[in-house]
Amino acid sequence: MQDHKAILSKHVAARLGRRSVLKGMGAGLFAATTGGALPGFAQVAQSGHMRIGAITPIDTLDPHFTFRLGSVQIISNICNGLLKVVYDGEKVSFEPDLAATWELEDEKTHAFTLHPNVKFHDGTDCDAEAIKFNLMRVKSGTPASPHAWKLAKLEEVEIIDPLTFKLHFSEPYAFLPVALTGSIGRAGTIVSPTAVKKFGDDFGRNPVGTGPFKFVSWQQNDSIELVANTEYFQAGLPKLERVSMMLIDEPSTALAALISGQIDGMNDCPMQLTEQVRKMPNLQIFGGVEGNYTYVGMNTQKAPFDDVNLRRAVAYAIDRDAVLRQAYFGLAKQAYTPISPPMTGFYDPAIAESGRGHSFDLEKAKEFRALAANQDEIEVTYIMTENPPAGTRVAQIVAPMLAQIGIKVKLELLENAAWTQRLQDRDFEMLDFFWTADLDPDETLFPEFKTGGSWNYWGWSNPEFDRLCTEAQVVLDVAERSKLYNQAEDLMIAEAPVAMLAHFPLYKIFSNKVQGFNYVPCDLLNLDTVSLA
Repeated sequence: MQDHKAILSKHVAARLGRRSVLKGMGAGLFAATTGGALPGFAQVAQSGHMRIGAITPIDTLDPHFTFRLGSVQIISNICNGLLKVVYDGEKVSFEPDLAATWELEDEKTHAFTLHPNVKFHDGTDCDAEAIKFNLMRVKSGTPASPHAWKLAKLEEVEIIDPLTFKLHFSEPYAFLPVALTGSIGRAGTIVSPTAVKKFGDDFGRNPVGTGPFKFVSWQQNDSIELVANTEYFQAGLPKLERVSMMLIDEPSTALAALISGQIDGMNDCPMQLTEQVRKMPNLQIFGGVEGNYTYVGMNTQKAPFDDVNLRRAVAYAIDRDAVLRQAYFGLAKQAYTPISPPMTGFYDPAIAESGRGHSFDLEKAKEFRALAANQDEIEVTYIMTENPPAGTRVAQIVAPMLAQIGIKVKLELLENAAWTQRLQDRDFEMLDFFWTADLDPDETLFPEFKTGGSWNYWGWSNPEFDRLCTEAQVVLDVAERSKLYNQAEDLMIAEAPVAMLAHFPLYKIFSNKVQGFNYVPCDLLNLDTVSLA
């Protein structure tokens, strides 16, 4: 989450005071109103059929249950959120979407007014009752949503009238702007209650939202078809008549199809292909280092990495320059801690000189290795897969580095499903992993490292880390939150359940005839403003 400029209604600022409001919610984390101008329905003739090579995995098109950003890229074109992520080329902000106004009545109460006359694709009303249905489906529905934690502090959805409601929280909630977005947040993505009830468990194959495009069909291993929502509430959008997401497993196959003109874009461009793409005058590339981080993870619950000194030795034995150059083709940025560059106000641009975080220091690695309980040569298995962003490259580069501190690495290549099962079962000793599309320290630290967390595959536990992150969740001032997260990071870095590696770029490629794409640095593929020349 970033320290953004706020757009606050005058009466909210007057009620809480300018200093209070700007300090609260992170000096601009909180966006507010559209100035009272409610958009009308689109009055535009859509044209053009865009075909995009979708090379990233898709699990379900139910936003409240998906884990996959490949799914989110499609869902964000079918559904809206209460809020949306906006990027001005420098900073990310969170602004109203289905909400026409968003006001902070006090630190625990958020008041929303919806745009009038907004319809779901099935013709039903998107009103306050529909919003309540969605939020409660995430918070406490059955089956349980994996995003329920994002609304754990929500106590009540108070409906004032069909277009007005208030969210009452048990505590101030700094992460709320991210949670309520209709893309990466997912807790605030709004779907048709009628369609959820109609399709039940099959809703993820029959999604119905309010977005710029309507879902038409999903043909397994072939394509997902979308058609323009001609009654979209945002004036003049969408511009395209139809979108086909062509499900293509192999990136080089997708690139060949793009070069030949069979498709118009790719939702992801592996780093090894970017140099080739940049040389092609008929293609354009969007992207950069985003809110993400990669690392080598170690199972702290069993030998040999139940030994903190052995983990510390690993963390300092890895030459990050070599990893960045060889595994990430010189395009990534060294990660000293999980907090990444897009998190303005939290990320320290001078962290390399600060002394904080993990870095390469072979002498320090050897010192920690000498403190480890087992002084014999240790053999460990490093499980790997061909998954992006680096495939098996990191493992192959790291293995000889660890040999220098008496750790013999056996590489084991697994199919993705088997690798994922081993990860979830904690049936591993060492692997490399990544998290992406994070815009706030809360989502980049706490679910992954809190005691007993479902995403804490390393089994690491530190009560003080848990306390600091929990406290930071209810602090609205960015500077104060940042101090707490830095302290929490330092504890994690010191005990090294993982060895930090890189913040990496993500790229989208389009032919030159594609116009109007607005890049957002959290792996989104929003097509509402896109047209074909």
